[in-house]
Amino acid sequence: MKTNEFQKNQSSFCLEFGIQGESKQVMTNQTTKLPLWIRIVTGLFAIMEIAVSLSIWFSPESVLETVDLKAKGVDYLFQMWAVRQFALGFILGFATWKNSPPMMTVSYMFFLVMFLGDLLIGVVQNEISLIISASVMCLVSVAMLLSITFRK
Repeated sequence: MKTNEFQKNQSSFCLEFGIQGESKQVMTNQTTKLPLWIRIVTGLFAIMEIAVSLSIWFSPESVLETVDLKAKGVDYLFQMWAVRQFALGFILGFATWKNSPPMMTVSYMFFLVMFLGDLLIGVVQNEISLIISASVMCLVSVAMLLSITFRK
């Protein structure tokens, strides 16, 4: 078996099979460090999502003023929303801490799907601010996905 050198900042476990002097390499696990700016942006999104979740949990009236918070079941919905935001923040933070491109990819895919849903809600509710913010975040999610996928 021969070993090949990989680029700096890249580690992997490989198997090589030699057939008549040729070698074929099969990757079984590969981790590549992400650029610092991607980790910083993802870390900021993680902090933002956790802050939003705490805001929703402890002060829901500051997030959505048009909802009657005294109505039955509304507190339950706000708590579910807060936990969703916290989970996303935790996942983004964990992906940043582990410096894992696959984890960040899945996180940003979830981010994109979530904001596409928000965009749809904004269109149905005819709420321009939600349409604009969801559109911007969809573009950011796509840009981050492309940056992670086509990084050098």
